[in-house]
Amino acid sequence: MSEGVEWALHSCLNLAWIGPERAVTAARLAAYHELPAAYLNKQLQALSRAGVVGSVSGPKGGFRLARPLDRITLMDVVAAIEGPEEAFRCSEIRQQGPGAGPAGTPTAACAIAEAMAKAELAWRRELAARTLDDIRLQAERQAPTAPDRLRRWFANV
Repeated sequence: MSEGVEWALHSCLNLAWIGPERAVTAARLAAYHELPAAYLNKQLQALSRAGVVGSVSGPKGGFRLARPLDRITLMDVVAAIEGPEEAFRCSEIRQQGPGAGPAGTPTAACAIAEAMAKAELAWRRELAARTLDDIRLQAERQAPTAPDRLRRWFANV
């Protein structure tokens, strides 16, 4: 999984703490965590295409959440950044090399592919069951002053 997922998740949480009334530029969001603005902008564009954030044009433009945190799952963000493809792709290497059977010989399903598919399904279900509001609550328990510090930082523009 790319670091873009982490960046996107933190950006969504930051946008929630900033509030829905204010759009924030990718450059400003990137500056908060000292990230490359151009790369974070690509992640925000992917979130926008997925309907997680919305973009606002104009002098006070930027990004803001497109829906409440309790309606954005971790899977929504992961799929927006990484795409919907499966993480593991079986290329059937069993059918190559000296261990391969004669051409056209039927084979049982690949045990490795089955195990990986089962693990990925569990991972995807867990991500789909957790919302960004769950993460916000946990973050605020762990760092109660974080939302106020963030709002003060973003207010100094």
